[in-house]
Amino acid sequence: MRFLSVLIFAAAGPAAADIFPFKMPSGNIECTVGVGGGEVASDIQCAIFQREGATARPRPADCAGTWGHLFALSERGPMQMRCGAPGRPSTSPGIDVATYGETGRFGAITCQSSVEGLECRNGDGHGFFLSRRRQAAF
Repeated sequence: MRFLSVLIFAAAGPAAADIFPFKMPSGNIECTVGVGGGEVASDIQCAIFQREGATARPRPADCAGTWGHLFALSERGPMQMRCGAPGRPSTSPGIDVATYGETGRFGAITCQSSVEGLECRNGDGHGFFLSRRRQAAF
């Protein structure tokens, strides 16, 4: 399972990010991780396809489109919600599934998959929690 097995090794000089997707067992949450190396920081972007309740943050004035489905986090700094629709869930074979109870570490970002949902947090303590019933930004 790549979700668990990603290790970050510091390399001398800049390096390109290794990018890969994973999804939750329900298929309702999909993420793309960019694992950095050298001077390139790791980041994660997640989409939740079906959601209920209030959005994690109020819709900004400059977002006229769909809101509350796209979340992004870098190794440092606050998380971001992005304006836009989540698209469609991937039906491609071979996408890693973050089974409940697994933890993935991507540089200074840690994500925990559980039956309650997916929580990702960076080295500054910022992050998000996603589930169909509740989304949170911190």
